[in-house]
Amino acid sequence: MWIHEQPDWPDFKWDDAILAPLLAEVRHQQGRLLGRMESMGFSLRQEASLNTLTSDVVKSSAIEGEVLATNEVRSSIAQRLGIDIGGILPVSRHVDGIVDVMLDATQHYQQSLTKERLCAWHGALFPTGRSGLYVIATGAWRSESVGAMQVVSGGFGREKVHFEAPHAGRLSKEMTVFLDWFENETGLDPVLKAGIAHLWFVTLHPFEDGNGRIARAIADMALARADKTPFRFYSMSTQIEAERKTYYQELEGQQRETVSITLWLQWFLECLGRAINNAETLLHAVVYKAKVWEHANAFPVNERQTLIVNRMLDGFQGHMNTSKYATLAKCSTDTALRDIQALLKWKVFMQNPGGGRSTSYRLIDASALEN
Repeated sequence: MWIHEQPDWPDFKWDDAILAPLLAEVRHQQGRLLGRMESMGFSLRQEASLNTLTSDVVKSSAIEGEVLATNEVRSSIAQRLGIDIGGILPVSRHVDGIVDVMLDATQHYQQSLTKERLCAWHGALFPTGRSGLYVIATGAWRSESVGAMQVVSGGFGREKVHFEAPHAGRLSKEMTVFLDWFENETGLDPVLKAGIAHLWFVTLHPFEDGNGRIARAIADMALARADKTPFRFYSMSTQIEAERKTYYQELEGQQRETVSITLWLQWFLECLGRAINNAETLLHAVVYKAKVWEHANAFPVNERQTLIVNRMLDGFQGHMNTSKYATLAKCSTDTALRDIQALLKWKVFMQNPGGGRSTSYRLIDASALEN
């Protein structure tokens, strides 16, 4: 018997004695992180939020096995939020659609979650009306013609059904109950609401595809309500992607159980706590970037140098060399070498050990910026 077949579905229950200490700790972590970010000023908060939203979009898709180009996602988000990142990249319609969903959920978190809004999100996720090679109905609950909605693994004859969603005929009533609860259950802490909504929506599986990504967007919307800010400084999807195997095990285990969801909420709160802790890495990266530019802006840095330094600050893999510089900056190797020599002179770049053909460079170390 699946959880949605239980006679008391969806009257969820949980053990406050177990969850209260976890919730209190997560709320403390949230407050501490938000306090630190508030003290950093608008531009740094904006940069941190851009990095977090980019990771959230990329990792939420990665959970479903879809690889998005990080630089495209970042460019799409920056363009929509009016953030100058030194050049806008061409972005596919598909990436723009996924970004639109996340930004609508987090930037407009105070607006009501409705059927129309969810269907618009679904249409944005699948702008061509296809999921891979398959044509799907977009912007509407799945229909009875689709048949039983199952999550299955294994080859022919060895199939394992991990979950079976409610029959399509139930969806209209079930989703009305869910949306009414999400907007009108005011006595529940929004962090707990995020965990419950995530499980509830995934269980209903109202669309033919994209349910996981929309469930995580709904959870992010509830978390934005908890934080009372559109700025995002921690990424639940990034942490879930890092724990993807456990995430699916927890979901499947709960969907085979009763409406007592203490174990799911316990895992959700613990995962959220780890996500907030890991935001410290993001915070250090944002502060480092600000210090690099505070140092570099004392010198006449040109557009090519600005482009390269930003690329290296924004997740560039490996070290820089003359040929890479020339390719990225679209200039000759002689010009690249002159630019690099200037950056070395200004101590924006540091030369790595080795020489000749293997000569490479890195940005100034964080420790050097403290001096």
